Amino acid sequence: MGRILPVYLLPQSSPSKIFWRPITTYQQVSLKRRSPITGGSSRFVHSDSHESSTDALPTPTAIQKPPSSSEAIPLDAPLSCLPFTTLLRSYLVTRISSTPSLLGPSLAVLSFLGHAKSPLFNPDRNPILRFILKKTFYAQFCAGETPKEVQQTITGLKKMGYSGVILGYAKEVVMQEDEATALCQDEQASAKTEEIDAWEKGTLDTIALSARGEFAALKFSGAGQQALKSLQCDQSPQPELEAAIVRICEAAKERSVRLLFDAEQQAIQKGIDSWTVEFMRRYNKGGRAIVYGTYQAYLKATPEVLASHLNRAKEDGFTLGVKLVRGAYLGSDPRDRIWETKKQTDDAYNSIAESLMRRKYLGILKQPLGGEGRFPEIDLVLAGHNSESVSKARFVRDEQASRGEDRIDMVYGQLMGMADNISCALVQAAKMAKANSEKNVMDMPKTFKYLVWGSVGECTLYLLRRAQENRDAVTRTEEGRKALGWELKRRLSLSAFR
Repeated sequence: MGRILPVYLLPQSSPSKIFWRPITTYQQVSLKRRSPITGGSSRFVHSDSHESSTDALPTPTAIQKPPSSSEAIPLDAPLSCLPFTTLLRSYLVTRISSTPSLLGPSLAVLSFLGHAKSPLFNPDRNPILRFILKKTFYAQFCAGETPKEVQQTITGLKKMGYSGVILGYAKEVVMQEDEATALCQDEQASAKTEEIDAWEKGTLDTIALSARGEFAALKFSGAGQQALKSLQCDQSPQPELEAAIVRICEAAKERSVRLLFDAEQQAIQKGIDSWTVEFMRRYNKGGRAIVYGTYQAYLKATPEVLASHLNRAKEDGFTLGVKLVRGAYLGSDPRDRIWETKKQTDDAYNSIAESLMRRKYLGILKQPLGGEGRFPEIDLVLAGHNSESVSKARFVRDEQASRGEDRIDMVYGQLMGMADNISCALVQAAKMAKANSEKNVMDMPKTFKYLVWGSVGECTLYLLRRAQENRDAVTRTEEGRKALGWELKRRLSLSAFR
């Protein structure tokens, strides 16, 4: 009988159990390296295509039928770690998100509130709006308005078994294309100290709330009009802003907190990339990343951009910090820059992920001309809500662990309030790997939840993007709703017999 390794894909018929079984002779043969890894349903989903590819790994049907009791090691229901109130709220919010007749009006309301100029429609000034939002969507996706509320949320997540959190300050700006163009031409835009000071304070408070080894996320657009203009025109940050960024990096370095420079809309992303690589060069020394950039797989240009950054890291001798996502700015990014189909986005994400985990140029990630030589040091945050992509990443990591190969520093990340069926399964897998650590045949996944904090008004644009994601990822949202429904039924059935 072969060695014990997990069969990765989550069961579709009943999420209340995951089974692990010995790998057969056929499955041992399948451990040979494949490239690129492709397939899966996406955190970002194109509405015009529902194609998927299923190369390389066992299909979901491989575990839909549980093995016999003599072969299987049943685990507790992954979602059992969720408090009942969280489970119930998650089910209700996901129910809305997976029902077009309910999601449409919710999106319209959030969009209106996110862009309204009148104080009457500002949740921070209208107590009725604030109460409704805070008890529903805000409670589902956000950490809190004060440091005390944030710490309570973080403590609760760690009690569930998460390795840590990725905490971000919610303040940001999302512009329309004409606004971005006008800003670059505006000669009157100047650095406003109060805007930079408020952004710096929020980011430093975020770092202070983060524990050693955790992540603090920041958005440069939150620093105000001058930051937006510099980014739009691909210019270096003005002295006042650069000094603030340096203080933020130094604070993170001192506390051993890692910084995620978030991707934003395409109008300013080129400037963000330039700033990110420069601060990586300054701070990512000694084989360890403090600064991470965000790479969106739904953009056609991402493989080339990432390859150029890998080459820069190799030439300048720094570790490239990578947060890989599918993408979250479908509402504002030009459509012609995005892959035409869902399958192309899936393939790009999975191929890039495999290349980084194996530290080899594979599939869509091509080595730049003149960039021969060793692959640079990589630290990776694999962020996504796609069960197949996560399963395939775990397959690669477990394969490397079983062979005793070196592995890059890598964590999994999912947004708070989303994909709990995937996050909780990863937490459970880590517990199992820890229990079997002496055998050293499985990678121990480190799972982080991404959460933002700030006032209800500051978080409105963030909440709008989460609602848009659920609209564009109907299949994934439905999968999560079913998993939550199964867990609710399981608990209610158990309570009925007590």
